[in-house]
Amino acid sequence: MSMKLKEICEKLDLQLLTPEIAGLLDREVSEGYVSDLLSDVLANAKKGSILITLQTHINVIAVCVHAELSAVIFIQNRMPEENVIKKAEQEQILLFSSSDTAFNIVGKLYKLGIRG
Repeated sequence: MSMKLKEICEKLDLQLLTPEIAGLLDREVSEGYVSDLLSDVLANAKKGSILITLQTHINVIAVCVHAELSAVIFIQNRMPEENVIKKAEQEQILLFSSSDTAFNIVGKLYKLGIRG
């Protein structure tokens, strides 16, 4: 099952960190990947997936570009620095923040039909 990122944002009460590229919220995704080890993400995340992580540094964006991921959900109110947000906007990667844990986010995504 696929779902628009806009719907996921609303249903999970996510904070959009990249409003400059909000038009990309119409992207459809059907899979997600959770990891804090970026080499694992590179090796295993599927193209178009949503990444769930606590890592907020610039390398997350580089990995998303290389792996062709659609978006990142930062967990537990973690916030990237402004340079990370700007780079994500340049690279067309949507960024979100959540107060939830990775475990809870993944459970909610699974309930919505998003698989890994």
